Amino acid sequence: MKVALVHDYLTQDGGAERVLRVLQELFPDAPTFVLFHHPSTPNLLMREKDIRTTFLQYLPFIKRHYQWYLPLMPFATERHNIQNFDVVISSTSAFAKGIITSPSTLHISYCHTPTRYLWTDTHSYIQELNYPWAVKAMLPSIISRLRLWDQMSAQRVDHFIANSEVVKERIQKFYRRDARVIYPPIDLNTYSLAPHPEDYFLAGGRLVSYKRFDLVVEAFNRLGLPLKIFGSGTEETTLKARALPNIEFLGRVDDDALKNLYRNAIAFINPQVEDFGLTAIESMASGRPVIAYAEGGALETIKEHINGIFFHEQSWEAIADAVLHFDHTRFMPEEVRASVEKFDIAQFKKQLQDSVEALTEDYKKGVRQTHFNL
Repeated sequence: MKVALVHDYLTQDGGAERVLRVLQELFPDAPTFVLFHHPSTPNLLMREKDIRTTFLQYLPFIKRHYQWYLPLMPFATERHNIQNFDVVISSTSAFAKGIITSPSTLHISYCHTPTRYLWTDTHSYIQELNYPWAVKAMLPSIISRLRLWDQMSAQRVDHFIANSEVVKERIQKFYRRDARVIYPPIDLNTYSLAPHPEDYFLAGGRLVSYKRFDLVVEAFNRLGLPLKIFGSGTEETTLKARALPNIEFLGRVDDDALKNLYRNAIAFINPQVEDFGLTAIESMASGRPVIAYAEGGALETIKEHINGIFFHEQSWEAIADAVLHFDHTRFMPEEVRASVEKFDIAQFKKQLQDSVEALTEDYKKGVRQTHFNL
């Protein structure tokens, strides 16, 4: 069976890229097709793979300003030459599902979310862009055309796999398609527990606007308690300017340092609406509970008073109140870790492998775009 992998683009090392790495482990001979690839990505392992790009790779400013080329991305996606593969697995939150396959090729799409800036976050996306007003005035019409292509391209997929129940519902809402849920993987064996936390709370990930780290900064400015924030992104400078000295920004940290941060924190703060929320899972794998906004993927992974607590309003006041009333002694590290064992990488690999094999067998029999009954 000849397999190809398709990913949107490689510009960062986030949760979607971790899923891609596991797919590459499952299918080591499969090339990975992307729109463009930054070889300087912090993911060293990705540099050793067979990465195939499109003409976008050679356009000026693609590394720093790839958003300029959004109107070209559907066309570039359709230029991927994947006609000679039996199975194509796309890993996508944007364009990769729009590939054009041959009639004999099975296309399975692992969807991290329907494209946020086209569907759930369209209005806030345009408002928060730091572009001249004339450019922002043109964006609604561009996004509208991209939205039409996105909905149409979803019909090219033979079977969707969603990374959470939240994403499954969005796929049904925006694409009118069914999906099976297979949660993203985490390698539990690489995380360890600490018997007692140190004196700090932890937050982090990609420092972008929709993650709402501004609320966490404001809450801890008021509380005066120690907070460490890891990661980088477009909001990093703004957040640093707002923060008082009790808040420490760590920037990008390597895996070992991050795991040490998790295991020694009092709790991890999750203020955003996540499709799944891998950083929260990593905290719980390290035995540390999560203080989370009660929306999105957190509702699937966090069990209140077992591995974390919720706050129910997305505001700095609600975060501050939750932190003030949080009692970490009520949580046992071993129990917190046990609550996320179902997300272990071995479970993901088995479920994904079984799904691909079963769907491939059905496809050979002429079964197309049916509901999952695995």
